[in-house]
Amino acid sequence: MEVSKKLEKLKARLLELESIAVAYSGGVDSNFLLKVAKDTLGDNVVAVTLHAMMHSQREIEEARQYAKEFGVNHIVVNVENFEVKEFIENNIQRCYYCKKTVFEKIKSVAKEHNIKYVVDGTNLDDLGDYRPGLKALEELNIISPLKECNLTKEDIRILSKKMNLKTFNKPAFACLATRIPYGTKITKEVLRKIEKSEEYLIELGFEQFRVRIHEDIARIEVGKDEIHKFFSEDKLNKTNNKLKEIGFKYVTLDMAGYEMGSMNKAIQK
Repeated sequence: MEVSKKLEKLKARLLELESIAVAYSGGVDSNFLLKVAKDTLGDNVVAVTLHAMMHSQREIEEARQYAKEFGVNHIVVNVENFEVKEFIENNIQRCYYCKKTVFEKIKSVAKEHNIKYVVDGTNLDDLGDYRPGLKALEELNIISPLKECNLTKEDIRILSKKMNLKTFNKPAFACLATRIPYGTKITKEVLRKIEKSEEYLIELGFEQFRVRIHEDIARIEVGKDEIHKFFSEDKLNKTNNKLKEIGFKYVTLDMAGYEMGSMNKAIQK
């Protein structure tokens, strides 16, 4: 199905829903979905963003800015203590328990605002990775209209560019907990170390990256087309010193480059 037909199908599906709360991160998918929803349903759309310890402050601020530009009512739910035992313990079902808690909160917000449905930005390509959180969405009857309309990540980027959305080429950005190996306890301290390290990579000009942690080791992944940027003694020294200053004992650069979901290699699907 050509991209324009998928877009029309998406608009028709949103009209069927009448009023929606968009689970909104400000990423490529949810930003595209929010804009199409606003254009299609007008004021019958709200954006809901959960701000908890596994979220980057930069991502939250970007979400606020985009929603403001769209003229959408944006509700940010601050969760000071995300005390979900299974999430903190970080077993292989971590994402399931996290998503369930997050979307239960979003459903509550929707109910308070007399919104009929909660929708999220899951797309067709998301079905190809290990994503236990999708089960939670199904159990809570969360609707994924991008997936329903067979929109892939590439489709969404193409349409976002046509719509002049700033996120059309935004790199993928998962929650900070994905940088921590399963079985390693998730703490605010560790998450902030990751966030500060990745902020530094942004300052250096990197676009696609992750700082994965292995006890006191920081393993830096950057896009294969960006690895060459590290190959100067000055940049290597400054990065090494900066991440040690943040709190890591050792700092490494992954020779294979950035790989989505690389922490999932350690588990059996």
